[in-house]
Amino acid sequence: MSIIRKLASQTAVYGLSSIFGRFLNYLLVPLYTYYFTAAEYGVVSEFYAYAGFFSVLLLFGFETGYFRFRDKERTGPDLAYSTALIFVVLVNLGFFALILLINTQLSAALNYANHPEYVLCFSLILILDAIAAIPFARLRAENRAFRFAGIKIFEIGITVLLSLFFIIYCPKLYAANPESWIAPIYNPAIGIGYIFIANLLASGFKFLLLAPQLAGLAWGFDRALFGRMVRYSLPMVVIGFAGIINEMLDRVLLKYLLPYDALTNMKMLGIYSACYKLSILMSLFIQAFRYAAEPFFFAYAGKSDARQVYAVVLKFFVIFCVFIFLLVTLFIDFFKYFVGDEFRAGLEVVPILLLANLCLGIYINLSIWYKLTDRTLMGASVSLAGAALTIMLNIWWIPLFGYVGSAWATLACYGSMAILSYLLGRKYYPVNYNVKRVLGYIGLGIGLYFAHEQLLMIIAWQPWLLASALMLIYILITLLCEGRQQRRLG
Repeated sequence: MSIIRKLASQTAVYGLSSIFGRFLNYLLVPLYTYYFTAAEYGVVSEFYAYAGFFSVLLLFGFETGYFRFRDKERTGPDLAYSTALIFVVLVNLGFFALILLINTQLSAALNYANHPEYVLCFSLILILDAIAAIPFARLRAENRAFRFAGIKIFEIGITVLLSLFFIIYCPKLYAANPESWIAPIYNPAIGIGYIFIANLLASGFKFLLLAPQLAGLAWGFDRALFGRMVRYSLPMVVIGFAGIINEMLDRVLLKYLLPYDALTNMKMLGIYSACYKLSILMSLFIQAFRYAAEPFFFAYAGKSDARQVYAVVLKFFVIFCVFIFLLVTLFIDFFKYFVGDEFRAGLEVVPILLLANLCLGIYINLSIWYKLTDRTLMGASVSLAGAALTIMLNIWWIPLFGYVGSAWATLACYGSMAILSYLLGRKYYPVNYNVKRVLGYIGLGIGLYFAHEQLLMIIAWQPWLLASALMLIYILITLLCEGRQQRRLG
């Protein structure tokens, strides 16, 4: 259990930065949804959806490739790092040149001909973040979690402060005195564009803090190592791109497939995207776990008890994810105030999206079978199957069920990927996962959620009191089950 505690401590450090930093970022959701309309927020959501696709292409899978080759064949971690960093920098410089060339036409094609600065600004954000991903990967590989966390928190803190400055402070000062010192730096016509500007400036500050790690550009470029890294990483691009399809494509398609006028479609997109944010606690935990688990899985693979440890990790991962599912769904009357009143029409998708994220987290755990056996092409096929299912179900269900159809499509996709990855893992890297226990905890969580919905109608308790009682039941059952298993093993 000591190795589990070590992984938990690493997850806690990454999680603290993610939770604290994302909590600051989370505070921007009520800011955006109270100060902008659903249609305006839909524009922001659309650009972040596009950004997800390009972030995969601009990194080219070299983050994971660096982890795989940093200690292999006496190349040394520095040479693997410099090779990855130089390649990613060159790719992003080429991307920026392309955007400068086609910005006008691209903005018009996206129906933002009056705001070409949106595309340019977001491109710069993508470039800075893609290049920064390699230094961040090195910090993770070297277990420098606190520096990693500090830079992440600083970046998000700057984003929050600049957002408050541009969205709240500047409009009030400008309205009171348009000729004041604020006039040269604030233009009311930019509106939601200040969300992008705040993000760009924060990415720039983050880039400066990572400057010492950028010295690796001078350590050399190994062509032979680069070839091996490309062969390993290219399937990761397919996996990552398919993952973004599963995560973001719904927000792209809603704009075009919803059966309403253009303004209403953007409003629905904004509502769905805001309610998606209410699953943020699950996403935060999964992200923190991934930051800690990915290097851990690679480093621990040679141990005799590795597979046993991986099975225990999945079980405790699911226990905590179900806890988060219940926390958000049972106390939804509290969490709903994090979005504006106009956006609460979409709260029904929150439980569906939380379960979808839980399935995604299980898939991330199960994906060790192709990463540790170098079967990344086969792993890519799982992601591609999920992406195909996402596309098909969204095209089918969005016109029929609106954004609720998108939520169910996300759950169906991640659930199918987890099942398929488990079946392939049994063949290529068998791990004795306690499937009954894992499914039991998930079933318990879903059962308590439905019990909460029914009991609210027949018991005259305060909602928070009933929710607290059901949460306590989950905790007690979990402690009882795990306590019994530990006594049997002990």
